Amino acid sequence: MSRSDKGKLGYWEVTAIGVGGMVGGGIFAVLGLSVDLTQGGAPVAFLIAGIVALVTSYSYARLSVTYPSQGGTVAFLDRAFGPGLLTGSMNILLWISYIVMLSLYAYAFGSYGASLFPPASQVLWKHILITGSVVGITGLNLLSARLIGEAEDWIVLIKLAILVLFVAVGIWGVDMTRLAPSAWSSPLNLIAGGMIIFLAYEGFELIANTAQDVRDPQRILPRAYYSGVGFVIVLYVLVAIVTVGTLPFAKIVDVQDYALAEAARPSLGQTGFLLIAIAAMLSTASAINATVYGAARLSYVIAKDGELPEALERKAWGEPIEGLLITSGATLIIANLADLSSMSTMGSAGFLLIFAAVNGANVKLADDTQSKLWLSLSGVVLCLSALASLLWQTAKNSPGQFWVLFVMAGAALFIEIAFRLTKKRTIRLSTAQKKNTSRS
Repeated sequence: MSRSDKGKLGYWEVTAIGVGGMVGGGIFAVLGLSVDLTQGGAPVAFLIAGIVALVTSYSYARLSVTYPSQGGTVAFLDRAFGPGLLTGSMNILLWISYIVMLSLYAYAFGSYGASLFPPASQVLWKHILITGSVVGITGLNLLSARLIGEAEDWIVLIKLAILVLFVAVGIWGVDMTRLAPSAWSSPLNLIAGGMIIFLAYEGFELIANTAQDVRDPQRILPRAYYSGVGFVIVLYVLVAIVTVGTLPFAKIVDVQDYALAEAARPSLGQTGFLLIAIAAMLSTASAINATVYGAARLSYVIAKDGELPEALERKAWGEPIEGLLITSGATLIIANLADLSSMSTMGSAGFLLIFAAVNGANVKLADDTQSKLWLSLSGVVLCLSALASLLWQTAKNSPGQFWVLFVMAGAALFIEIAFRLTKKRTIRLSTAQKKNTSRS
């Protein structure tokens, strides 16, 4: 190993970042919702969503190797499409999608925490815990982002160990008749149900932000993307099999906000319920910390590119404080007012659209990234088809949420247009773009 490689990230560290990002709070939050929509086909729904993520990870792997940058998704879109209106809107949509993810994590934290209290007071405790988690972790980020970050590796190990225990013990009590094709929803509902919980996979994109710090990135990054997503697909499918196979559908729907904890009762009793509830709270708390930290920095990166107000570039105590406070404030509003289905739909739709754009970026840059064009084109088609099925399901079953999706996308476009019209700020080229320009 060369001296310059010392201290850089290896395969296991990079893979852990991706797995930790995916198995953050998503599986704890959306498992019950998936069963509500797909019935016995929930494991298939997780598999379908995982395939979309796996195909998209190919574009991320090729782009990360060719253009290593801490900017990740933002840098890839800017590189492919330039710093124009579309790119600016997509970057802002990414920030909004992170805020929705934060809201989902805070909602899950509150739901699992409230399940430990008497039923009569659970609604009150849920909102207290939602608010407390966001305010508390925002405060920690203002003081020192490392306070939770230093424990992140242990939290990832603990939650993975508990989920593996849940599968290993619960698999023996699975009733296979509940998983038979006759118990599945219709094929279109199955696909749409997989897409509404797609946000449970979005965390693999965090690997892109590590690209500059990876040892032998040509070899390690692709392996980390594919093995990380592959491992999580298997884990999610097994967790869904145990949940559906051990609890009646009606029970899962009734307790969908904390379905995973309830699914531990048949095999592990009250101890299992408490174990999963505590793991969920640990997991969602660490996910809130990682996401609020990342989203605040994302707003900082976007502002530096000239796509958000300059105020978001200012720092206090080394932190992009305006972006942090705006992110946390918006999270508080959404998490306390929206329901689980709305947040899942908004988050999944946002990331499907963004991932379609990243696949499109790799199509445009295929010669530079030495990519298989058909694979990236497949990613574009899969993401847009998945988005279409999600829109169809939402319009059919929850028309109110359907318009929320357009408001979300429209807000990103409106913010970008309004900012350009009022500020007329010059968008700077990144260092990498300047280097490329000087070489040509």
